[in-house]
Amino acid sequence: MNIRNLFSDAQMPDSGERFDTLLEHNKVMIERIVSGKEVTPTEYIQPQDEWVVLLTGQALLEVAGEPVSLVAGDHLFLPAHTPHTVVQVSPGATWLAVHLFPRSASDHGGGV
Repeated sequence: MNIRNLFSDAQMPDSGERFDTLLEHNKVMIERIVSGKEVTPTEYIQPQDEWVVLLTGQALLEVAGEPVSLVAGDHLFLPAHTPHTVVQVSPGATWLAVHLFPRSASDHGGGV
C-alpha cells in the first residue's frame, strides 16, 4: 500500500502552473495542479471531459466565453472541447483535476 499526501511536495512554482499526475488508470487521469505567483492566461480545448475542484485559494476562469469565479471547495465539470482559461489565480492555489478520456469501440467489447 502506497499512501501519499495530496499537499506534500506541493511547492508553488515561481510562475505558471505545476501539473503532477497522481494516478493514471484505464481512461482516467487524476492530477494535482499548483498555481504560481503569476499565471499567463492560456486557453485549453481538450479532447477529454474534465472535472476540477479548487482545493485552496481563489481563481477566475473564462469558460466558453463566460467568467467563472471560484473559491476553495468550488468544483465544475468541463465537457470535452469546452474552451477554458485560467485568467487570474491566488498564488499557491491548489487544484485537483480528473480527466475522463473517451472510450473507443474496442473498450465496449468491440463488434460492428
